[in-house]
Amino acid sequence: MTTPTLTSRWQSMTPQFLSILRIAAAFIFIQSGMMKLFGYPTTKIGGGTVALFSQMGVGGILEFFGGALLLLGFCTRPVAFILSGEMAVAYFQFHAPRGFWTLENGGGQAMLFCFLWLFISAAGAGPWSLDALRKK
Repeated sequence: MTTPTLTSRWQSMTPQFLSILRIAAAFIFIQSGMMKLFGYPTTKIGGGTVALFSQMGVGGILEFFGGALLLLGFCTRPVAFILSGEMAVAYFQFHAPRGFWTLENGGGQAMLFCFLWLFISAAGAGPWSLDALRKK
């Protein structure tokens, strides 16, 4: 029997790193919803909050509650897929018309979250999640 190398030990932790990625990204994502819905921890550009039943309000609801579900790892695959679509709409509706490059149009975060949530919808929540606990 050989001693595991650092690389093999590191690779064996891939499922845990998937959970860490999901938790960290969801924590960041929730803040966008909090800003839109509650004006916390900062207000949106122009101050205040958005109208709850406006397109931005629905986005805030998805971001806050969907982000919370992803943070906990509950119903991860369908929630991540829906949020991936929300971020695709946000990018193509609000950012892409302002230019091709994400630095130019301000859509880098929306594009990154779109593909991250798409990946999470395929990969799942990882072992540190309510989804994993439900399977036991």
